[in-house]
Amino acid sequence: MLAAQEGDRLTVGDIIAVLKDRAFALLIVILGLPNCLPMPPPIPLVCGLLLLLVAIQITAGMAAPWLPRALLRRSVARKDVERAANRAVPLLKRLENWSKPRMSLFETALGMRGVGLLLLTLSLALIVAAPLVGQIPLGLAICLVGLGLVERDGLVVIVGLVVGAIGVLLNAGFVYAIISGIISLFHL
Repeated sequence: MLAAQEGDRLTVGDIIAVLKDRAFALLIVILGLPNCLPMPPPIPLVCGLLLLLVAIQITAGMAAPWLPRALLRRSVARKDVERAANRAVPLLKRLENWSKPRMSLFETALGMRGVGLLLLTLSLALIVAAPLVGQIPLGLAICLVGLGLVERDGLVVIVGLVVGAIGVLLNAGFVYAIISGIISLFHL
């Protein structure tokens, strides 16, 4: 585990190596979290682009995430990682009380590729999400999918995908309203 790593700092590469098969799931959760609250416009774009990179890798069937070498070498203070882990553990324990491994379809290579394609859709929607409000259902959906993958709970993944579909429809309605407003404004 991370406790075996030496030094006051841990690199992103060390953290990814320890997470192994759950690295993708944790990246998905991390990229979804900032979008669960209203954030200024560059945050959904950046998170969406990074999620797009992760989704492409999942769809391609990669076993572990590829990140640029410069990012893998970046380090985080060990105490910050431990503090984040200590905060996350109670939440994960509560989730584990409700969640359980079920619907193992998403653990197969084909199932993960399907999740990758659906995450690709959610990441594209997040990139063009309506400012502030449109990103929240997409952020929640992405977090639920990631947490479902962490806990190997297909039901949580499906709930996340349903929330994501609602988010995509909400954003499509927003785009439709803007286009309709422009058309009626200029009588096109």
